[in-house]
Amino acid sequence: METSDLYQSYAHGESETLAFELESAAALKLAETFSALANTQGGVTLIGVDAANQFVKGVRDLDAAREKALAAGLRCEPPLVLPRPTTIMLEGKPILYVTIPAGLPHAYALRGKYMARDGKKNRALGPRQLRDLLRQRGEGNFEATVLPGATLDDLDRERVEQYAQLFLNDVSARQRWNEATLDLLFRRGCLTKESSTYRPTVAGLLLFGREPQRLLPSAEILLARYAGSEMSDTFIRETARGALPEQIRAAEAFLTTNMRKGARIADFKREEKPEYPLSAVREVIVNAVAHREYQIRGEEIRVLMFNDRIEVYSPGRLPGHITVENIVEERFARNEVIVQVLTDLGFVERLGYGIDRILRQMNEAGLPQPKFQETANGFRVTLRGAGNQFVTDEFDRHKYHNLPLNERQTAALNLLHKQGRVGNRDLKELYPDVSEETIRRDLADLVDAGLALKMGDRRGTYYILK
Repeated sequence: METSDLYQSYAHGESETLAFELESAAALKLAETFSALANTQGGVTLIGVDAANQFVKGVRDLDAAREKALAAGLRCEPPLVLPRPTTIMLEGKPILYVTIPAGLPHAYALRGKYMARDGKKNRALGPRQLRDLLRQRGEGNFEATVLPGATLDDLDRERVEQYAQLFLNDVSARQRWNEATLDLLFRRGCLTKESSTYRPTVAGLLLFGREPQRLLPSAEILLARYAGSEMSDTFIRETARGALPEQIRAAEAFLTTNMRKGARIADFKREEKPEYPLSAVREVIVNAVAHREYQIRGEEIRVLMFNDRIEVYSPGRLPGHITVENIVEERFARNEVIVQVLTDLGFVERLGYGIDRILRQMNEAGLPQPKFQETANGFRVTLRGAGNQFVTDEFDRHKYHNLPLNERQTAALNLLHKQGRVGNRDLKELYPDVSEETIRRDLADLVDAGLALKMGDRRGTYYILK
């Protein structure tokens, strides 16, 4: 509803798209109205109007009322994240104008009950109506939508041309559009076409966008490496952004770089291998990127590496009929276009989606089977490593013979291999006559040489083997 239409709508009273609530209304009452509007066709709630006699009472504490309204939206399941309510004047009194957007992708519940708007009232949906609502919104097709403001200029033309060369023999490296290339993206579901005008879909932006995060700010991967087995204030962090292929490569590089290298003791034998099978790690990342629910705002894919496991969290619960119990046997692609293009680019094998391969590779590596877990609003895969059974390479001075290491740096590497970590104080105890700045520089050089990782900051800084 446009604000300019508000006064006319107000004169007609409450309706399927307009609700009145008092400033004193409880947060649960507001949440009920918000979810009912969201489950119907969206609309507006005016806070500060008495619905009983359509009398404008106004709002005394606008800030408190605004925060209560936003909190009320978050009480819905899933959380209903609302635009920030605005203040307008009605009959000379300030009221809050709360917009509940139309076309929301979910069915919203409050304490297990699904409400809808029926004329001027909120009513609970019956079983049949609820089934219809869930069928309409259960999965949606967000990747096929076109976001406001999205144009062909948002796509990376070089990346598009490289993709087109997989299919079109006459595509050269020239940096300009041609009808064959655009038609290919249209047939792949990456573009829409109306009156000869092409526009990128969400899938097109994610796969070929120059900066997809401009329109989809949560479409990124948070990468973190912790030194211990729990979250702490000591970690290394990066964010993988850009198009999805770039994100996959960046996440894979981060995990490979920060993965321990050396040996694992199994059956009393020392086996040289990385901490995790690299192909299994890559499959988990690709699956998270290919099957996450991109319309969820405020949440990114999170990849957390600990000393005994890797956790990969993807926003959005399992799609369709997929459950944790049948995830290996059953197939359902939430984002069919994204899966197809990633398949074209060699990231995904169309049949299998990688779950069975992850299980096989972890088994062949002698590691525990992955743990699959649905959360309140997402899906998590945990790869368990060998933990304390994993042994890094024993310290060998000859291994670093071609590096210009001084005596203190060699001692630091020796400590790292023996105890797993070293700090400025450890070296200072060994070399009391050396300045703290020199010791700090020695350890920083090991980081620059790719031999160690810096964890923490200031007085809490220490180093571990890379």
